[in-house]
Amino acid sequence: MTGLERGSVAAGRLLAPMLTAVLLAGCVVGPDYQAPMLAMPANWSGQKSMKPAQPAQLSRWWQRLRDPELNTLVDEAVAGNLDVATAKARIREARATYRQSAGTLLPSVDGSGSATRNKSAETTSGSDATYNEYQAGFDASWELDLFGGNRRGVEAARYGLDASQEELRSTLLTLVGDVASTYAQARGYQARIALARRSAVSQRQTAELTRTMAQAGTATAADVAKAMGQASSTEAAVPTLEASYTQAVHRLSVLTGRPPAALSDRLKRGAPIPTPRLPIPTGIPADILLSRPDVRMAERQYAQYTAKIGQAEAARYPSVSLTGDISTAALKLGDLGKNSSIGWSFGPTLSVPVFNAGQLQAAVEVAKAQRDQYFIAYRSSVLTALEDVENALVLLAQERIRIGKLASSAKSYGEAASLEGTLYKAGETSLLDVLDAQRSLYSAEDSLLQSRVLLATNYIALNKALGGGWDGAVNSAKPEIVEVKTGPRLASKPAS
Repeated sequence: MTGLERGSVAAGRLLAPMLTAVLLAGCVVGPDYQAPMLAMPANWSGQKSMKPAQPAQLSRWWQRLRDPELNTLVDEAVAGNLDVATAKARIREARATYRQSAGTLLPSVDGSGSATRNKSAETTSGSDATYNEYQAGFDASWELDLFGGNRRGVEAARYGLDASQEELRSTLLTLVGDVASTYAQARGYQARIALARRSAVSQRQTAELTRTMAQAGTATAADVAKAMGQASSTEAAVPTLEASYTQAVHRLSVLTGRPPAALSDRLKRGAPIPTPRLPIPTGIPADILLSRPDVRMAERQYAQYTAKIGQAEAARYPSVSLTGDISTAALKLGDLGKNSSIGWSFGPTLSVPVFNAGQLQAAVEVAKAQRDQYFIAYRSSVLTALEDVENALVLLAQERIRIGKLASSAKSYGEAASLEGTLYKAGETSLLDVLDAQRSLYSAEDSLLQSRVLLATNYIALNKALGGGWDGAVNSAKPEIVEVKTGPRLASKPAS
């Protein structure tokens, strides 16, 4: 047998097990992820089962509050909010992690080179030898991933990227809801401040009338003091309401990524409390599995930790790596690459876990326990979402009833206060009746304003519970900090 034939036989013996290993690289261990099937109610508790439910209209739901200023604030918050910026950075991190994991499926190659000046020890003749030596080469390695550990890692990283994208959607949903509800509260405080001031002016006028009547002998000093006291009591509500309004404006400014007082001048001019268009379609409970980003994020995390079981399981099986290198060495630079100066090696490396005191099995059990925790978290997020919607539906329905009663109450008290004032001027009723009517009117109108704010915030809460958030484009690829100088350069003194 010639040397060429012997080389071919040896190569065939080496390639046969390697080809077998490559074919086995299609195997995976650990459970394959299956989307969970959860029992969901057929309808919301307030829906009539005979009437088909209309799908929820969640796209830009805040625009149905019909307030241009609110629409502008939502756009500004999406662009400038710092929590959104953090969520976008997490997406960039997850994308990089996914690319990093995908790289483990491919071979890695490293190059090397060296040039040395050498001097040998003195010879018996008393002379020494000085020479140059040059080397260059490549090293390559490839883990065959026989049992799918690396592929499970890539799978887990992909699910992690999906979860980070849902986290951004969840952050945007919370942000839009917070901006809308804080804005409604700010407008409510403005309306209540204006009401308190109007009521105080009316009560001051009653006090001045009482003072005039006291001078004419038809009222007493005590009557004047009572009238003045009620006016002052109403005016005392203004500072508290002003403080609450200012805090709401500060909160809106921070939500849009600005300093707290940035919106003070812009919102100083009053505007009506946002009024929603009711009723709104709510769809069916199963819709929240697709519309609620926190539910979708929990499901993706459950999938991610299911894949990590396969990672841990694969570590218990043998692993095979293909390694090889080629190098050339010469005493002269021009001799590099010549056939006589080239050496190479190539072959598989087998690693078999023999004894590890149960650590690898324990790692699998840890991964399974973590998977169970995320499955429970997913189920919990579904129940929480159902509870949020049911609560919001009840609150919104009951507030609609309450606001009707309060409107009727305020109208009646307004008529009573007007009649009592007329009768008091004619001397046909007592001051106490007038003061009581004015106090009742102020309380009823103030409660009506608070109910209108609650109606708006309950509408906002229902849309949030149904999964309504920002559905526009969000660029998560742009980093917050763009470095200008990152290449090799002389080190500079660090800034203190």
